[in-house]
Amino acid sequence: MSDLAKKLTTYEDLYDIPENMIGEILNGELIVTPRPAPRHMHVATVLSGEIEPPYRRGRGGPGGWIFLIEVEIKLGEDIVVPDIAGWRRERFPTELEHNWIPIAPDWVCEVLSPSTVRTDKVRKMPLYATQNVGHIWLIDPANLTLDAFRLESGRWSLLGSFSEHDTVRIEPFQETEIHLGDLWIETL
Repeated sequence: MSDLAKKLTTYEDLYDIPENMIGEILNGELIVTPRPAPRHMHVATVLSGEIEPPYRRGRGGPGGWIFLIEVEIKLGEDIVVPDIAGWRRERFPTELEHNWIPIAPDWVCEVLSPSTVRTDKVRKMPLYATQNVGHIWLIDPANLTLDAFRLESGRWSLLGSFSEHDTVRIEPFQETEIHLGDLWIETL
């Protein structure tokens, strides 16, 4: 079948995927992946718990952020579902007419898994850059690593690579120490 004969993916196609899967639309293609494994969800849950009090609530930090886990974000014609997304409060839309957020976040965290690593790095990172997402963190729970990037002149610049039990302060949340050992389910 030629590309012209293929049906374009629409938001409504997301309603047809099974509940145990996550659907995204990238460059007109429906990407369906399994829901995250416990190791993956542990990372997202613990990290969110670390940054939310100082950055959302202002407890021990500057406040002024909104964080959402696995939220749909519409970036042009694409729909992405990052593991964690954060917006500076003044940029977050207060009235939403859809399930998806129509504004690119200021920070994204993607927790890598075998089924998502290629999409997260090769397809979503460039999309986030074109949408001016300021920072992205890629966390690999299998290898116990975190790579942090800042967008500079439309390109990702590596801020640092961290691993295992490092204690870090990373943009845009440099006011708070994060103990990476807390993220790994293996170190409980």
